[in-house]
Formats: sequence, structure tokens, C-alpha cells
Amino acid sequence: MAKHNFFAVVGDDDYVVRQRAKEIFDKHIEQFPDDLSREQIDARADKVGDVEEILNEVKTAGQTLSLFGGGKLIWINEANFINQTRVGAAQGSKDALESIKKFLQDLGETVVILSACPVHRAHSFIKWLQKNAAYEDVAKQEKGDVAFRRIVQETAQSCGVSFANGALEFFAGKIGAHPRLGVEETKKLAAFLGEDGSQITEQLIIELVPDFGEGDFFEAAEAFFSGNLKWTLDAIDRHFFHAKDARPLISNLQNRNRLLIQLRVLVDGGELDPNARLGKDQIDRIAQKHTQHFSDSGDKTSLNLFSQNPWFVGRLLPITKRFSTRRLIDLQAGLIDAFEKLLSQPKEDQENILKDLAIRTLS
Repeated sequence: MAKHNFFAVVGDDDYVVRQRAKEIFDKHIEQFPDDLSREQIDARADKVGDVEEILNEVKTAGQTLSLFGGGKLIWINEANFINQTRVGAAQGSKDALESIKKFLQDLGETVVILSACPVHRAHSFIKWLQKNAAYEDVAKQEKGDVAFRRIVQETAQSCGVSFANGALEFFAGKIGAHPRLGVEETKKLAAFLGEDGSQITEQLIIELVPDFGEGDFFEAAEAFFSGNLKWTLDAIDRHFFHAKDARPLISNLQNRNRLLIQLRVLVDGGELDPNARLGKDQIDRIAQKHTQHFSDSGDKTSLNLFSQNPWFVGRLLPITKRFSTRRLIDLQAGLIDAFEKLLSQPKEDQENILKDLAIRTLS
């Protein structure tokens, strides 16, 4: 089989992997002019049966003729089962991967791109890919911090802004050098600046970007309240790939949601505008008006919006546009229910409990 029509891109960061796979996909689009000759297959699997269905879908896509009778362009996107997770290590998944090899070795005019993250590099299928595909491990090609800087700088440039001297390094340290988070936060900073040619400074980052130093834990919370279901499910995958407990994440979601409920009530009452920048003076004025409703202990708590860092409150405010008060209250009830399930069910069920909550809330 010629390697030029089968590409495999793997790595440790899904955003970097997907970006490289998309570059390969885009380069081949001209060869496949009609929409019916191009297919993207979502390869995220939650159970062994999903792996079998995904790979059967790949074979079916390759065996179906395009409108013009030639080959197909197929992107097997975000495969998450070439590793030692419960699904990836299952014999059924290994058998399904074994059964796809014959198809991949005789593609004819069809071009297949496989992007996979996270992967176990000692997995037998990875060894096979290295010999039978145009194989790229983006983690080995480019160190994580280098990839972060490149992607974030490209994002800033596309938004018409740039990083001031030293600001990019400070930014990387503040959010843990996660490319996906870097892109999201850079876009928010650029939107705040508004004017082309403006610079993102360390001070602006301090004011508007929360600490994400613990990586996956904070990413899942950010993703959840972004309203982006796909990002949320991916972030939950990464959270559990690193064998993390769900309870601290649920607790963080509950705390953030309490703050959002308070903000949304103020928005509904006409005291705050989610489209306007929120200044410390405005928060202080509103706090004085409502101080009788809160404890004066001075402790920082999610039960008191006005005990929080003003910049963090200002950062949460635009999120209220995505959720009504009723929806936030329902979400809080859902978070309580999910936490009770975490306490009563086996630990291996934690991932599905969180994903079910995300699907119910964000679909």
C-alpha cells in the first residue's frame, strides 16, 4: 500500500492533533470535488460496541462510490481508543482494529486520515501505523510549549492583536500551556481589546484570565459553561484519561453555577448588562445595595457573589447570556443529583455520569 493515501496523526493534545489532521484534509479537498466524496467520521467511543460501529462505518464509507465514481476522502476524527483505557484495552476493540487493517492496506483511490488522541505508543496498532501509514506524532515533532506559542500567536494574529513583550510566556504559565484553552482565551482577550493593532499585556491577562495551572480540571469546567458540548465531552475524556476524580470537578461546577445564578438574577433585574464590561466600582455599588442578604464574615464563598475577585466576576458575566435563571437552577439540581450518584455508584461509572449530565444540559 502506498503511504501517500493513508495518514495517521497522533499526539497528546487533541487540539494540536486535530489542527494537523485538518491541514492534511484541506490539502486533499481539491482531489474530491463533491461533498459526497468527503466524509468526516466522529471516532470518539464510550464503549467497545462504539469502536466496532465506528470502524464498520469507515469501511462502509470507503466501499461506497462517490458521485463521480472515484475514491473518497475519509477523516477518522478524534479516535480515542488506541490506548490502555478501559475501552482501548478491551479485546473487542483490539479485534475491531485488527479487522480494519485489510481495508487500510488496499485503499485504491481513497484517501484516509486517522487522527487519534490520547494514544498509548506501545499499542500494537500504533506499531502497525508506523509501518503502514504516513505517520506523524506531533508531540515528538514539536514540544508542547512550542506548539502552544505557535498556535496562540497565530490566533492573536488572525484576531488583529499581538502579545506584548513577555506577555506570551506569562500567559502560558497562567493557563498551563494548553493550546485549546490558549485559543479560547486569546479570542476573548482580543474581543475585549476590540481594535486591530492592540497588544495583550501581562496586566490584561492578570485582570481577565483565571488561573488554569492544574490543566484538565479547569478545562472541563471552562468547557462546560462555554455551552460547547463537543469540547466538554473531550475535556471530560482528558480529565479521566489522567485518572482524576470527578468529585472536585463537580464541586467546582456547583460553585461556579451558584455564582452564575446570582449574576443572572442581577441581569434579570436590570442591574447588570452581560454585554458590558463590569468594573470594580459597579460591583461595589451593587454589593452595598444587597449586603444585608449575605454574611459579613469576609470569607470567600460561592454563596456570596461579592466575596469573589471582581475580575473573575466580570469574566463570568457574559456566560449568563447562554443560560436563563430557570436553566441554571435546574442545572444546580442536576449537579446535586450527579454528585449523589458519584457517591453511590462505582468509580468506573464517574465518567459516564458526568457525560450524561453534559449531554442533558448542553444538547
